[in-house]
Amino acid sequence: MVKLDLFSFLPFRLNRLAAEVSTALAEEYQQRYGLDIPGWRILATLGFRDDACTAQFIAQCTRTHKSTISRAVNALLERELIERVENEDDRRELRLRLTPEGRALYHELVPRLKRREQEILSCLSARERDSLADALGKIERHLDLIQASHGHDDGPAVKPKVSAG
Repeated sequence: MVKLDLFSFLPFRLNRLAAEVSTALAEEYQQRYGLDIPGWRILATLGFRDDACTAQFIAQCTRTHKSTISRAVNALLERELIERVENEDDRRELRLRLTPEGRALYHELVPRLKRREQEILSCLSARERDSLADALGKIERHLDLIQASHGHDDGPAVKPKVSAG
């Protein structure tokens, strides 16, 4: 019988690392700003974009369940950090964008989170950080994951490739 060493199994290692990094970053926005992880993901996606987008697009590109995004959208709407706007091409569709208050919060948070990211990556050399970014990008492309928050969100859902073997 073949055994699996969980601590050398890449999916486990990536998941554990992602959870730890996410928790470390969440400390920057949860206590001070009352944001949870899904709320931050929405603000981050909208803050990076120049145009409004759908909650479905945010769920798709952040790989967060749509019901989780929906609850976070409602909380952010209540706090008036985001607003719904009509899609000019399809008035039945509502898109989301940051309010001025939401944009101010985004701009206040980004430098703090970038500093925290640098602290986390400080154990790596510049070359290692570049290699890590390149390797992660290659895996993301292989799995057909959305690569940037500024892509179009009016196409079909992106599905991961299934490879044989």
